[in-house]
Amino acid sequence: IANPPFSLKKWGKDAADADPYGRYPYGTPPKDAGDLAFIQHMIASLNAEGKMCVVVPHGVLFRGSSEKEIRKGILEDDLLEAVIGLPSALFYGTGIPASLLIINKKKPKDRENKVLFINGELEYQESKNQNKLRDVDIQHIINIYDGFHDEKRYSKVVEMDEIRENDYNLN
Repeated sequence: IANPPFSLKKWGKDAADADPYGRYPYGTPPKDAGDLAFIQHMIASLNAEGKMCVVVPHGVLFRGSSEKEIRKGILEDDLLEAVIGLPSALFYGTGIPASLLIINKKKPKDRENKVLFINGELEYQESKNQNKLRDVDIQHIINIYDGFHDEKRYSKVVEMDEIRENDYNLN
């Protein structure tokens, strides 16, 4: 489980471009947005049955250029299991909405070549300074993830062919 800094500038692109450990097989992101560098490092750190959850800004889901190519590689290697949209103002220090990416190196057979999208952006408790996920909101997300199924206006299981048709945009 990780919450790396959002869109970190000067994250170390030059060092990553010359990485001797092979941690960036899908390429390196631009020097002003290191999100996908952190994610690739985490993927490389997982064992063959590893699973991870990482908090990302929404831009990771759709930004183009080298970031699109990295997303494409992760998707084509069938590592992304779920994208969970979260409400805005959930985290200290930023009001932007975020998402959780669930990476699974050993997806169950029935989840292969599919990604579950959960729209948890609308179910939360609004507060003055920071919004909060209630127990009921968290449980709803968990139930959908565990069941890996569609729920009208809340979740959808999407086949890789549809993701390819949408140019690897996960937004």
